[in-house]
Amino acid sequence: MKITCLGTGTSTGVPEIGCVCEVCTSDDPRDKRLRTSVVVETEGKRLLLDCGPDFRQQMINNRIYHLDAVLISHEHYDHVGGLDDLRPFSYEKGLDVYAEDDVVDAIRTRMPYVFREHKFQGIPNLELHAIDNKPFTAAGISVTPIRLMHGCLPIFGFRIANMAYLTDLKNIPEEELAKLNDLDVLILDALRKNEHPTHESLPEALSLIERVCPKEAYLLHMSHRIGLHAQVEKELPPHVHLTYDGLTINC
Repeated sequence: MKITCLGTGTSTGVPEIGCVCEVCTSDDPRDKRLRTSVVVETEGKRLLLDCGPDFRQQMINNRIYHLDAVLISHEHYDHVGGLDDLRPFSYEKGLDVYAEDDVVDAIRTRMPYVFREHKFQGIPNLELHAIDNKPFTAAGISVTPIRLMHGCLPIFGFRIANMAYLTDLKNIPEEELAKLNDLDVLILDALRKNEHPTHESLPEALSLIERVCPKEAYLLHMSHRIGLHAQVEKELPPHVHLTYDGLTINC
């Protein structure tokens, strides 16, 4: 399995508009973060996990020209804002998009022109599939949803083989923890060092990692308040890493 971190920043991205802090003005390319999204390549298939407003730039930067399916964690704009740019990936046939039913409804509401009976030529050809908290297959790949709480909003993380992607979580219900057993790679939210009402802080993420015990853990969805990549990386346990845009993980 190959995992490519397309974007590793929070909803505002890094640098944040108008900010001149040491992170936003850093010359280190690892401190420049597009909105969070990853691509998972396994068994000859390529799955996109979340499709934010930087999607077009991410595809060009990483020279990705084909997708087999899309998984959406929740309806917030920084995770769905790039869906219209799926056009080049759905010209020949419909592209399957998997999300829970309320997210499917939100996508239909925000993009009604995509789902009308008489469609305008050239729009994205998206096939929406409502999922619940049960395993499903996407492009023939087995996927296990993981219920997360993004503050008071229930959302999904996803497990594919021995990798799990948990973005935007504040906590995880106890009954869901068993889905994180025996992971080779855990990718999870760590917004900043200080506590936040709807996202894990760095200490909270480290606590969850200690409890789940993956072989390797990678932190993403970070704001400029996480600190400089080069400094924070030195503070982490050996098996925990900060992600950065363009990072590839093999497992």
